[in-house]
Amino acid sequence: MKSKFKLSPAKFLALGFLAVIFVGALLLCLPIASYEGNTSFIDALFTATSATCVTGLVTLNTATHWTLFGKIVIILLIQIGGLGFMTFISLSAILANKRFSLHERKLMVQATGSLELSGILKLIKQVVCGTAIIEGIGALILSFRFWTKGYSFLGGLWRGIFHSISAFCNAGFDILGSDSLESFNSDPLVLITVSLLIIIGGIGFLVWNDFIAHGFKIKKYKLHSKLALVATGILIIGGMVLLYITERNVAFLGMNEGQKWLNAFFQSVTLRTAGFASVNQASLSSGGNVVSVALMLVGGSPGSTAGGIKTITFAVVILNAICFARNKDSLTAFKKKIHDSTVKQACAIMTLYLLATCTVAVLICLIEGDRFSLGSIIFEVVSAIATVGLTQGITPFLSVASKLILCFTMYFGRLGGLTLLLAIAEKQHEAKIERPYEKILIG
Repeated sequence: MKSKFKLSPAKFLALGFLAVIFVGALLLCLPIASYEGNTSFIDALFTATSATCVTGLVTLNTATHWTLFGKIVIILLIQIGGLGFMTFISLSAILANKRFSLHERKLMVQATGSLELSGILKLIKQVVCGTAIIEGIGALILSFRFWTKGYSFLGGLWRGIFHSISAFCNAGFDILGSDSLESFNSDPLVLITVSLLIIIGGIGFLVWNDFIAHGFKIKKYKLHSKLALVATGILIIGGMVLLYITERNVAFLGMNEGQKWLNAFFQSVTLRTAGFASVNQASLSSGGNVVSVALMLVGGSPGSTAGGIKTITFAVVILNAICFARNKDSLTAFKKKIHDSTVKQACAIMTLYLLATCTVAVLICLIEGDRFSLGSIIFEVVSAIATVGLTQGITPFLSVASKLILCFTMYFGRLGGLTLLLAIAEKQHEAKIERPYEKILIG
């Protein structure tokens, strides 16, 4: 007899990610996973959560603590977390010629951030094939640079593959030591390659679909893709200019003008949920910290490997404010009307992220007391909730309670915009009741 119990797509994905995290944590606890032979469950859980949620915050040095087995587990968690575990399940079923039910197709739609059921199988094939090609090209370029830096063939190839996957999935994990990409902050090949991998991974799979279908004929793109591209461009260029202004004589001190602009560009890109660092984040100026936190909160585009509030959510909220200021009845962009329910959802997502950020920051401040500055804690919390992974160096020194809170924060951040609100907003079959209006004051 067929069971009537069936999880909604949102709940299935939420539980699926949770299962992947716990399996990863158990694997990282194995003696074979670390050079010391044992890792506490809290640190293993934190690492597995950070990898699966493609964040990049770590309590242990990835390069020196984990063995090859441990690093392979981490990079597999990153790949699964970046593309979504449902994508891998779907691919396996496609290869086995399995027929998909309507419920299973709905799961795929949420896993890829697609807008419709039709063509979902084709989109998943494009995502997987495109990912393999892009990560492969990135791995070859980075491997070449590592070879020229003195690494052996296998050593350079392994580092090239690891960092290409980590960059494309916007994870920020590295196996170069304790300074991320700081030793490459004057190397355009590495910084530009990593930046392009981050941008392509964070632009969204639907934008890929439009590019495959229409090439550079942007006028033919869907409204989603146009908003994603415009918002991404404005944030990258705007962030680069602001960071150059605030950090040219602070974090970028000692660099020539070309290197300052290169690092401003890289910082602007990596802040949007990638987590690689070409400069010490603790050395940023007060203005640079404000710009960094803002860029981290926005994040990448929907239906991508990135986290954060998302570019289109941010764009809709800003456009709605402009629309209200101009006393317009409906919100439009590129001569297309945006539905009122989309505007409400965008405002709800932004509100939820801001409330969650404030709540977690207060909790960690209460737990840690005066051990860390408020600025460092806020930077850490935003980095976790937006699945960025950049840190000002406090992650390894947090208490167990704070680490567990950050684990939940990273999990919330990875699922928040994609799944959590959709689960909350599931249609309830209730009788519609018209309530009387009453005016209130706003602003």
